[in-house]
Amino acid sequence: MNNRMEMTFPSLGRNEAFARMVIGAFLVQADPSMGLISEVRTAVSEAVTNAVVHGYKDAGGEGKIVLRASIDDSRLLRVEVEDFGRGIENVEQAMQPFYTSEPDKERTGMGFTLMQSFMDALTVHSEPGKGTLVHMEKRLEEF
Repeated sequence: MNNRMEMTFPSLGRNEAFARMVIGAFLVQADPSMGLISEVRTAVSEAVTNAVVHGYKDAGGEGKIVLRASIDDSRLLRVEVEDFGRGIENVEQAMQPFYTSEPDKERTGMGFTLMQSFMDALTVHSEPGKGTLVHMEKRLEEF
């Protein structure tokens, strides 16, 4: 079952739906349930949206987002969403439920919380001025 993919796309809001479709199509090879596909698609959507809205705030689509995914023989899905934008000063704080760096906008502050709830593992590496790498894992077996 070893397979992997990588794609790069501009940091445009409309590419969030594109990333959702791509990860869903990639997952089909593992024959997971529709519920599992939906969970992964939601987690990827949140990561891409964070990159567009926060990583490349005011960049007008000039930024680059990289989506990587792999499935290994043990049916472990690994997904990475990487941007090279503003980065996050305090990752621990940003991962708290309801935290938003833009309280004056209509943001729920639940992006990382949703990723954590739908995936088995989530790690976030970020450096201000250099970007953010979101790494997620999900077992494709349902118990």
